[in-house]
Amino acid sequence: MKLLVSSVRVIDKQSPFNGQVKDILIEDGKIKQIGDNLGAGNAQVVDGTGLCVSAGWVDMRVQGRDPGFEHKEDLHSVREAAAHGGFTEVVLLPNTQPVVDTKDTLNYIRHSSFGGLVTLHPAAAVTKKADGVDFTEMMDLHKAGAIAFTDGESPVQNADLLLKTILYLRPLNALLINRPEDRELTLYGQMHEGVTSTLVGMKGMPALAEEMMLIRDLKLLEYALEKNTYDTTAPVLHVSLLSTVRGVELIREAKAKGLPVSVDIAAHQLAFEDKDLIGFDTNLKVNPPFRSPEDNAALRQGLADGTIDAIVSDHNPHDEESKNLEFDHADFGITALETAFALSVMHSGLVVDDIVEKLTAQPRRILRLPEVNVAEGAAANLTFFDPNAEWLFGRSYSKSKNTPFLGQTLRGKVRGVINNGKQEWFQ
Repeated sequence: MKLLVSSVRVIDKQSPFNGQVKDILIEDGKIKQIGDNLGAGNAQVVDGTGLCVSAGWVDMRVQGRDPGFEHKEDLHSVREAAAHGGFTEVVLLPNTQPVVDTKDTLNYIRHSSFGGLVTLHPAAAVTKKADGVDFTEMMDLHKAGAIAFTDGESPVQNADLLLKTILYLRPLNALLINRPEDRELTLYGQMHEGVTSTLVGMKGMPALAEEMMLIRDLKLLEYALEKNTYDTTAPVLHVSLLSTVRGVELIREAKAKGLPVSVDIAAHQLAFEDKDLIGFDTNLKVNPPFRSPEDNAALRQGLADGTIDAIVSDHNPHDEESKNLEFDHADFGITALETAFALSVMHSGLVVDDIVEKLTAQPRRILRLPEVNVAEGAAANLTFFDPNAEWLFGRSYSKSKNTPFLGQTLRGKVRGVINNGKQEWFQ
């Protein structure tokens, strides 16, 4: 591949060309030259006027469904949806069938994306079958290429298991990802516990369920550090899908104490509030649930001041039979890879440079991935986008269509991705 992208604005805080409009010449999978009025020679030419370019985006939380639930999503369709969403690398949760708790299943996912446009990074389960009882062979899974360890949709409820996991992973410099939810407090819950849940007569999921578990996890992390002297500059615990005022405060306090913790939120979390569920649209049934305006304001503040490190899609595909039924019987989740950037532009309150950092540099730092920059000699792992373009989300490349955004006009459009010597461009 020899490609010249002309007149594109670089968005990369670590690049010497940040904020500048430049031509970028790509050859043999690397950025050969960045400059003005570059000669094309025999290169393919793409007019980048009005576009921005950054390092390829990384999504830290995606349900791939394959193996076991290929009717909802498979490894091909999840890569297609990721590419159209601007993601060149995605972390797949282990909640498949079988669960990613052995090297065979892990390698099935890893090998499927070798050299492809979108790189798949499988996370391995902390416990066998992600059922919270017995540990997996985490050392073997780490050596086999697991990007991180998590029980994914099943937050670790047993405090002793979580503590031992932290102690076990620290010498490996491996990451533990956990979503804070006390399942006893959210049992049978359907939406955020508040005025709206009372009005519509649905069992609520209290903010307390997140806060109690987060307090526990942070205390266990602090305790583990006292028992373990291994040093690391990378986060040891990553808190996924924060959603409450108090949750943001707890993370802010933990970081002020120097605890090695990081956190993400889902892009769609800011697009709705609990009152929007009055119409019983099952596409709005997510976990954590859409919460109050005060919670959303706290999340925006946490993004702005750096308390929240990363933005994820929390892509969670479901077939029609899992969503098109009574609200209390429908599954939780939204297909979100293709809309994460647009929703970040529309609802986060961040400038585009900061959004990009929470999709690129920060996830790579947390996941211990190599740094990727828009610089001469660097690998061409790039996302091209127009943060101001309005577009109709008329077609989803995911196998599942459980999203409230189909048919809506969004702002912030991905125009192309390049990775591993491959490219794809979108209208």
